[in-house]
Amino acid sequence: MTINHRIKKIPDKPGVYFFLDKKGKILYIGRATSLRKRILSYFQRLLDLRIKEMVDRAKKIKFRTTETILESIILEANLIKKHWPKYNVKERDNRSFIYVVIPKADYPYPILVRERELGKILPAKTIRIFGPYQSLNLIKNALRIIRRIFPYSTCRPNSGKPCFNYQIGLCPGACIGKISPKEYQKNIRNIILLLEGKRKNLLKKLEKENPDKIKNLEHIQDVSLIDNSEIENWKLKIGNFNRRIEGYDVSHLSGKETVGAMVVFKNGEPDKSQYRLFKIRNAKNNDLEALKEMVLRRFNHREWDFPEFGDTM
Repeated sequence: MTINHRIKKIPDKPGVYFFLDKKGKILYIGRATSLRKRILSYFQRLLDLRIKEMVDRAKKIKFRTTETILESIILEANLIKKHWPKYNVKERDNRSFIYVVIPKADYPYPILVRERELGKILPAKTIRIFGPYQSLNLIKNALRIIRRIFPYSTCRPNSGKPCFNYQIGLCPGACIGKISPKEYQKNIRNIILLLEGKRKNLLKKLEKENPDKIKNLEHIQDVSLIDNSEIENWKLKIGNFNRRIEGYDVSHLSGKETVGAMVVFKNGEPDKSQYRLFKIRNAKNNDLEALKEMVLRRFNHREWDFPEFGDTM
């Protein structure tokens, strides 16, 4: 039976997959909105050399399905933390992995912290640390979904004025003293169980405390995570996670006040600190010449990092 036929038996469901070497050691852990399509893609497309090396070394593929994409994101992070597979560990840079930190407080809430910042957080001041997550946007969207199910407060407690999030149902009312720290902590413990991947424990807890939440949990609308997950897959396929990509465009008002703009993406995410504007000096009525002028001037700035020009196909 060919690899394609074997893969076609894998379910078209979200979940986590594992590439293992001949000794059964995990080489890589990934997540997918569709396990079948994701795993098949490794054998149908040209890959970055690092990923191709991993696929060539792999002798076995395993997987675990999940009920939702959100659960696959949580499961992937917990398994990476447990096994630290070789091909999951990116070349370190200033961005690095992302962690969800829940501090100790009467009204705590999840905050996102880069790995390089974790050392500055005293363990005594935290309840839990979750991760590593590889995409800032993905975990942000995941927390938005979690907050709709288990609201938490990011406002100043007992300020006497209802915050905006309270008015739209995302804050349980710490700002106006509507919820006690004891009741508030129940929501936080629910979030902790969810991030720990303890779905069964969470469902049992909700059966006793708030059965209505079970329906919300079982019908998570995580469509917003699909596009984000596919972007992460695209980033994997094109290669080096540290790749710098630049984009250029020009704009003008009827041929006057021509301006060129440069945008920069690092690790597949916009780096707005690197954005630049160029006032076009010569080629004001010709977009192609204006682009040429901008690019030439850009590459005169040798103090700026250069984009990669390697073939990504």
